Amino acid sequence: MVEGTEEDWDRCLDVNAKGVFLCSKSAVPELEAAGGGSIVNQGSVAALVGIRNSAAYCAAKGATVALSRAMAVDLAPRGIRVNCICPGTVVTPLMEPMMRERGGGDLERGIELTIQKYPLDRLGTPQEVARVALFLASDDAAFVTGAVYTVDGGMTAQ
Repeated sequence: MVEGTEEDWDRCLDVNAKGVFLCSKSAVPELEAAGGGSIVNQGSVAALVGIRNSAAYCAAKGATVALSRAMAVDLAPRGIRVNCICPGTVVTPLMEPMMRERGGGDLERGIELTIQKYPLDRLGTPQEVARVALFLASDDAAFVTGAVYTVDGGMTAQ
């Protein structure tokens, strides 16, 4: 935390918290015109647990969770549901540099070390997160708003 700059902090909050606010705010008139709908925000397990050297990211994703809950209350009378997904580590190209660093330059070692945090003994896939988003956006979730779904292979259950 102390190594990060104020500019790093501002950028992280701008992208991960303010970006969610602005995107959601822009969607509301369209959703209202359609007679209601669903907003599904992207949080992170970093909103729920501390992650070393990631204070700004944890704070920004925590803000996303709180914002989602507040929006759920504010937008419910307009027929708009708001929920938040908090994934754990998902296998994507964006995660490779972090995995390499964790593994001392060895990607496979970094993945092995990360998997140790997950009771399901593997990392998630983008498709698994997408399926939760599709559920939350669907009529099957018509009575779900203000919820935070962890999609983390049990990582936060420990």
